[in-house]
Amino acid sequence: MFDLIERPEIPDHLRQQRPDEAVLFFDADRLEATARRFRAGFPGLVTYAVKANPAPVVLDTLVRAGLRAFDVASPAEMAAVRAADPQAVLHYHNPVRSRGEVAQAAAHGITSASVDDPGELDKLAPLAGIEVSVRLALPVKGAAYDFGSKFGVGEAEAAELLRLVARAGFSPAITFHPGTQCEDAAAWEAYIHASARVARAAGVTLERLNVGGGFPSHRNGLSPDLEAIFSRIGRATRTAFGQAAPALVCEPGRAMVADAFAIAARVKAVRRDGTVFLNDGVYGGLSELREIGPTDRLRVLRDGAEVSGPLRPRVLLGPTCDSVDRLPGETPLPDTIAEGDYLLFSGMGAYSLATGTRFNGYGLGDPVAVRGL
Repeated sequence: MFDLIERPEIPDHLRQQRPDEAVLFFDADRLEATARRFRAGFPGLVTYAVKANPAPVVLDTLVRAGLRAFDVASPAEMAAVRAADPQAVLHYHNPVRSRGEVAQAAAHGITSASVDDPGELDKLAPLAGIEVSVRLALPVKGAAYDFGSKFGVGEAEAAELLRLVARAGFSPAITFHPGTQCEDAAAWEAYIHASARVARAAGVTLERLNVGGGFPSHRNGLSPDLEAIFSRIGRATRTAFGQAAPALVCEPGRAMVADAFAIAARVKAVRRDGTVFLNDGVYGGLSELREIGPTDRLRVLRDGAEVSGPLRPRVLLGPTCDSVDRLPGETPLPDTIAEGDYLLFSGMGAYSLATGTRFNGYGLGDPVAVRGL
């Protein structure tokens, strides 16, 4: 269980406990502050994409911070949110579902769903009257990796599907996702104007426009100006839709939770060629580094103090017996790094728990509550 009052700082915890397994640290204050930032700045409803980190302590903290709406992709995520807040609003925006999952969604009382195919719209018949968003996909660049290659349709198909949504008696909406770690607000602007064209072509007035997630977290020296993105989203919506501007909703995942967590991985060995073996890697909490590349938000700690000195590029390998367990590229680390030191990776709250495994018996345990992350 978490003790959110008696929380050590990370260097103190490492010095006192000297853990031999990788540790995921969590700062509830940081998460609450980020939630407040979204709620204060975004010009519409803020939901949390549970897929990014479904840990109960995350959901409990967000509820405490005032979030009352969540984007869920499965019945398991619905149940997790209901455990944190039985009255929470649930948006089910995974566009492909089995009929059994639709039945469970109905039992959980979801209020919104998305579609990108007429067959998927037919499956939603048991959810008559809810909001249904057509998933739009455009060849828009600017993200770390594309979210339009799996889901979504182009403008012409979206217009036809939007007409079907309205004819079926659902509340019509449009949703899109510009891609993960999107740093360019122009991506949202392009999607918003396309959404307005789709609505006009369909002859449908949108109840809401879901501008997705994709908001960037602090990474590689970048401290993102979320407020500038929020402002541009608002302006683009007013320009594109005029007096018929729909209500807005967003679903941040990474940007909400990333900075509230850090991972400490212990050095197991340093080879003569400089290669460093860690007790965590791409099968564990560092799994997403394969997709979005290395991070420079990294410190080396020894006995609670930061190790400094000349830097040397090093290959970082994980603890498993699989040779692909290697972090991308080479990472500059102090030349004096030694066995028993800890590498502290900041900004690791997104997908570290959600996609990590226990392959070979390695991986992350429950988060450890700290302060001053």
